[in-house]
Amino acid sequence: MRRTTLRSLSLSAFFATMEVKIRRAAVNDVPRMLELVRELALFERAPDEVTVSLEHMRDAGFGPDPVWVGWVAELEGTIVGMAVCYERYSTWKGRRLYLEDIVVTEHARGHRVGEKLFRQCAAYAVEKDYSGMMWQVLDWNVDAIRFYERFGAALDPQWVNGSLGSDQLKQIAAT
Repeated sequence: MRRTTLRSLSLSAFFATMEVKIRRAAVNDVPRMLELVRELALFERAPDEVTVSLEHMRDAGFGPDPVWVGWVAELEGTIVGMAVCYERYSTWKGRRLYLEDIVVTEHARGHRVGEKLFRQCAAYAVEKDYSGMMWQVLDWNVDAIRFYERFGAALDPQWVNGSLGSDQLKQIAAT
C-alpha cells in the first residue's frame, strides 16, 4: 500500500481531502489576519496603503469597545482566510452588515474557502436581523465580481467612493 504524502498530492487534491473549518476570530488570530490584510493590499496593488498597527487592529476587534467582528478559515490549524465585518447604519435601510474584507491566501483560492466565509457573514447578518449586507469590490477584480454575482448580488457602478485621511480630518476640524 502506497502512503500518500503532501508532496504526492497536488494542492487541489490536498484541499479536496481536507476540511476547512470556519470559526470566530480570536485575539491571538490578529497577527495572521494582519498578514492576510497585507497580502490583500499587495494583490490590490496598494501595499503601502496598509497603515493600521497590530495593536490598533487587536484593540478594534477585541478591546473595550470593539468595532469589527471576524471569522477565520483554518486548514489543519493554519489560517488560510478571513472575513472582517462591522455594523453600518443606513438612514434608508437601517442596520446593515458591512463586509470590509474577505481574504483567502493565494494557495487556498479556488477551493470554496471564500464561499464558506461569505456564508458565515450572511448567517451572522441574519442572526443579527440586519436589513442586508454591503461591500465594495474593485472594478478590475473580475474573479471577485463573478464570486459575488454567483450569490445574486447587485453591484452598483453609480456610487463614487469618498474618503479623507486623518491629516485632512485634522485640518478640517481645526478650521
